[in-house]
Amino acid sequence: MHVDDLAAQLATDVDGHFERLVLAYQDRLYAFALRLSANPQDAEEIAQDAFVHAYHALKRYEAERIRTMALKPWLYQIALNVFRNRARARRPALVSLDSLGDGTGMEPEDDEGDRPEPITERAERERELVAQVAALPERYRLALLLRYIGGLDYAEIAAVLGQPVGTVKSNVHRGVQRLRLAMVEQRIVAG
Repeated sequence: MHVDDLAAQLATDVDGHFERLVLAYQDRLYAFALRLSANPQDAEEIAQDAFVHAYHALKRYEAERIRTMALKPWLYQIALNVFRNRARARRPALVSLDSLGDGTGMEPEDDEGDRPEPITERAERERELVAQVAALPERYRLALLLRYIGGLDYAEIAAVLGQPVGTVKSNVHRGVQRLRLAMVEQRIVAG
């Protein structure tokens, strides 16, 4: 079943089709939550809580509301709200940047074989990028995570963040500019 048909299926039978919703979005929602929380265990809990909230909401909604719903941005908005509520409830723990991967739990293949130099250089660049993204102001960080980790288009991001599309485009663009500048500065300092 195509993801576009999923809202129509959920409108007819939430219990019968909710598992498909989870299977369609669990990996992306987890990756998004991991980038927000910087902790695999917290990311898993955020994604699970988001699906629990989504299920309860869908059970309360009218069929027509579900049928016309944009599921992807709606789920990301729920996950973002769960993250924010958890962050308000407790201070986040410090996490080593070494623990942040790409969210898949798998190492990328190396064309150069198992030589340590390319692997070490790539891991260092990834750590630098993760640190630079984490240091961005929230408006840029969230826009970038939703765009490049979540794979949402600008209209979907606007729906999640409650902002105009132009603001989202601007925040993504400025976030990318800041990252480029920070990475160039990092190389100058390191070089």
